[in-house]
Parts: sequence; structure tokens; C-alpha cells
Amino acid sequence: MVELAKTAGFCYGVDRAVGMVYDLLEKGKKVATVGPIIHNPQIVSDLAEKGVIIVNEPKEVPKGYVLVIRSHGVGKIVTDEAEDLALELADATCPFVKKIHRLATRAGEEGKVFLFFGDADHPEVMGVVGHCTGEYYVVKNESGLYELWQNNPDLAQKSIFVAAQTTFNTNEWKNCLKTLKKLCTNHEVFDTICNATVLRQAEAKILSENSDVMIVVGGRESSNTAKLFSICNENAETYLVETAKELPNLEGSLKIGITAGASTPASIIKEVLVTMSDMNQIAEQNFEEMLEESLKSFNTDEKVRGIVVGITPTEVYVDVGRKQAGFVPANELSQDPNVRPEDIVKMGDEIDLLIMKTNDQEGTIMLSKKRVDAMKGWDDIEAALESQEVLTGKVIEVVKGGVIVLSKNMRIFVPASQATTSRGEDLNGLKNKEVNFRVIEVNRGRRRAVGSIRSVLKEQRKAAQEKFWTDIQEGQRFTGKVKSFTNFGAFIDLGGVDGMVHISELSWNRVKHPSDVLSIGETVEVFVKGLDRENGKISLGYKDPSQNPWEKLEKEYPAGTVCEATIVGLTDFGAFANVIPGIDGLIHISQIADRRIEKPQDVLAVGDKVNVKITEIDFENHRVSLSMRALLEDSQAEAAKADNGEAEVVYSTEAE
Repeated sequence: MVELAKTAGFCYGVDRAVGMVYDLLEKGKKVATVGPIIHNPQIVSDLAEKGVIIVNEPKEVPKGYVLVIRSHGVGKIVTDEAEDLALELADATCPFVKKIHRLATRAGEEGKVFLFFGDADHPEVMGVVGHCTGEYYVVKNESGLYELWQNNPDLAQKSIFVAAQTTFNTNEWKNCLKTLKKLCTNHEVFDTICNATVLRQAEAKILSENSDVMIVVGGRESSNTAKLFSICNENAETYLVETAKELPNLEGSLKIGITAGASTPASIIKEVLVTMSDMNQIAEQNFEEMLEESLKSFNTDEKVRGIVVGITPTEVYVDVGRKQAGFVPANELSQDPNVRPEDIVKMGDEIDLLIMKTNDQEGTIMLSKKRVDAMKGWDDIEAALESQEVLTGKVIEVVKGGVIVLSKNMRIFVPASQATTSRGEDLNGLKNKEVNFRVIEVNRGRRRAVGSIRSVLKEQRKAAQEKFWTDIQEGQRFTGKVKSFTNFGAFIDLGGVDGMVHISELSWNRVKHPSDVLSIGETVEVFVKGLDRENGKISLGYKDPSQNPWEKLEKEYPAGTVCEATIVGLTDFGAFANVIPGIDGLIHISQIADRRIEKPQDVLAVGDKVNVKITEIDFENHRVSLSMRALLEDSQAEAAKADNGEAEVVYSTEAE
């Protein structure tokens, strides 16, 4: 019995590179490749017969040739040289490899060490190294990692980016990462092993465990073929062949498994299958049927994994390892309608997808990313409901009755009553903001999840209040926002806790209403005048003590001073007059005139400017007594004195 691995043969990157060369030849182009386009001597030989030449560096390319960069990629110096020489370039670098190039460059730009697991002599690794802009190291295996650390003990203190060759052995990778955790904690791991490699190696392991003999088909120079051989050889007698001519003579009723490296063309796999069938005298299975089985049409609602190979404003193209061309419409990429495709995925990204519709006639598959994400999200959301974990999400829409929060790739509806701390607030202010919330209801059947922002805000406010009351002291200064007004003062939000500035504390001048001094929403500097911890009340001061007019009054306007004052108020018992800004004094009705008057309004009106004498100052109770009558009496006394003096002089003259 012969069984062929489903993942045998060309991977996406190799198929793309080889196809690019053949396509250029069909267009009549002359082609040169940097190194062999593929690690398969048969393909390389066929291309050589068609005129394809192999060069080591751009300056070797003859005039008129197109230079193809193979899927392994090259260092930046190679592409820079090609551009300097004005060569026509066709870049077939595998998207997975391109991703590693970007990581290598980024590590240097961020001042981090780039640690790369792979074979230093492999073209892919040499190309990656050519994109390193800072400190880097190439390690082949776990023992090489230990050796690196022994020779460079300071690495344990550095920040490290960790990546691997796309064809690196997955088991070795796991062992290396386990060891790295013991050696260093400040490292960031990027899983750059190609998904096709992972699947190929995993399938080879399972197939070899269930086979008597394994045949690995591929070029002896191929790294991924060598790794397949190593994996299979651990479980079964294994042979590595490049063509059917190298097959061993296997007789008897053996169970034979066949796998092939990523650089092995379908024609060679077919030749091996047919030869094995003849050897074992079994009914030959149509190879085309076997291939078609691996290329079978997908069923709708089937999950697949693909690699991003193209991005446009309206859709993303993906390779899912089958004959159909996969595409994801922009509205199937994310639950957030405001994001662009390039914000969600990048070239070479590997993503999980759900098949929405197949079109065998056109050879296309319509796929969805957001639906797969939503499937994963339900479990997370239900777990969050159970644990009452606080989640973070972005408000992407304001809808009738509430807002939509995107979190864990799920659309969570937050009713208006649960969106803010108080009802009636404008929800539009939440749009595009990051918010914390709890899940309060999940109904998978109705595809509905409900959350509450308010419950988290209340908890946060309560925690802030407790800390606030623990720390606050009299005299402490705060920056707060004016929240609301009453006739007797203004309430200031100090950050989760409100304090009140009494109207008398707003200004040294007379204030009719807090709005004369402050505006709602204004940021102000205040200080704590008094605390009532039992009732949770805070009295605040706002006016500047350095501008205290009573200090000015004491220095410049002692009792007995005569000054001009403005009448600002009239009562039955007297008139209030402004002496200096911030201080009003009382002119008692008995001190307004030198005669009896019925009421102050008979003599004075608001706005009148009058001369007064400061007769008494009560600094403790902030009271000033004024008198107009005292000035009149002083004036009369002066006049009388003057009159008496003049009379005496006249009498003396007459006596003479």
C-alpha cells in the first residue's frame, strides 16, 4: 500500500518563484536568477536548457536580462546594487521571508539584538542577515544556543528579537525556545516558521509512524527536504530520492509513505508514485485523481488558513494552498467598519478564515476573517461574563439606544443606561474611544452580547474616592473642573470627588452669582479650606490670599482715613459704600447727614461717589464703619474755629 502526504510538493513561495521564471520565458524575456531558483536539479536543468542563467551578484547579469530574486530572498545590498545598475528586477521573495527581513531591520532600528535560528550557510539565512542593521546572531540548534550564551553572557541583560528560518524544525524550535526562557527573560518571540512547513513536518511525522518505509522526494541541497528526512527517519526506514531512478527495490506487502519537499515538482512525485506502484504490483492509482483530492473544492463553512498575497482597498487576496484563488471582501475582514484592509493585515500574514462561498466556474473562494474571529470571541466573552473580568474595547458606533464596542473581535452592545455614569449624557463623545466594560449578558443563539461601561466607571470612581479621602489634607491645592453652579457657590470636580467653593470665596469683590467669575467646564486652581470627612463634604477656596484687600486696608487705610467711596447698596438702616475693591463699609443712617433723615434714599443713590471717614475697622469680623456726618462736623468745627479767630482780630483793631 502506498500513501502520499497531502502536503507533498511545491509550497506557495516556491511555486510562485518557479512560475514567475517560466512566465517571463513565455513572454520572451531573458532571465537570470540569484543562485538556483529552486533546490531541485531537474527544474534547474530544465530552466538552463531554456536559457536561464545563474549569477552570484547583480554585476554578473548580462545586459537585457531580467534578474529574478528567488523565494529565499537576498540581502539589502544585493537589491541596492541591482537598482544602482538599473537592472530590471522580478522579486519572488516568499512573503514569509519578507516578514523576517522586516523584523531583522526593525530590531536594529530599535536597538535590540536579533537572534535567528537557522543554518548560517542557507541562502534564506544569508539573505535575512543582509537586512540586519544592528547586533545579530545565527544559531543552528539548542546546543548552539548554549554556546552562544557562554561566549556572550551579557546577552541576558539585552532586549532580543527571536525568529527562525521558515523551514526550521518545529520540534527543535520548541526546545530552543524552552531553553531561551531559562537563559533570558527580556526577549520577544516571532513565530516565522512557514505554516506549510509546520503542516508538512507534522504530516510527515504521523505518516512515518504508521508506515513501514518512508520515501522522501526532493533535492539533496534542500533544507526542508533534509528536515523531512530527519523526522521520518526517527520512525521508519527512510530513503531520500531526487527522482524515481533512485528508488530502492521494495518488495512484499509493505505500507509505504511518500512525502516531498517544498521544492519538488508534481511531475517527479507522479513518477515516483507510478514506479512504486509497479514495484509493489498494486493497482495504479491515477495520480491526477490524487492531486485533485488535495485540490478538492472546499465546503462552505469550512475553516482554512491562508497567507496574504495581495491587498486592495476593497479586498484581500490569500493563498490557501489550493487551486482556487481566495479573496476576503473588506467588509469580511473586521467587525469595525471604519478600518482599512491595510490596517488589519500585511503582506505575508497568516490568517484563519471561513469559507463563505465557492465558485468552481471562476475558480475562486470567498472567505471571511471576521466570522472566524467572532467564533473565537464567543468563548472569550462567555468566560468574561462568568469571571466578571474587566475588558477593554473601542467604541466603533453610536446606535439607537446605545453604543457598539469592539472587543476580542466581537461587537458588544452597551445600552445608553450602561454607557455613562449618569443618564442623558451625549453618547457621541464616546465614539472611537477606548473604554473599559464588563459583559452582563451573552446569548449565542441570538448572537447578542451586552456590556456595561457604567459599572466599571462606578467602581473606578469609588476606588478613586477612597484613595482621595485617604490622602487629602487641609491646605492642599488641586486642579479641578467647574461642574455646576448654585446660588450660593460652585461645585468643582477634583477627579472623582466634588468640592464646593462658596460664593464668598470666589472673589474679594462682591459677586451676585458664581457665573460672574467662573464658567462650566473651566479648569481652575483651588485649595482645601475645610473637610467634613463624616459627611463627605469639602470646602474649597478659590480667591488668591495674596490679593487680600483687608491687608491693603490695614496698611493704607487705617481708622481716621478720609477717602472717596461709591454707594453700592441702600437699606433702611444705612448705606453700603465700596472703599477699595473687595471691601464695603457701612454708613449708618445716623452718619449720613448732620440732621435727622427718614431714610438713606432721601440723600443718597446707588452709584453716588461720596467722601467718607473710616471711623472703625473690625478686622476679625471684616466690618468697616464709615461716616459722612463726621466729615460735616469736622468741616463745621474748622469753620467755627476760623470765624472765632477773625472776630478777635477785629476787636483788637477797634480798641486801638
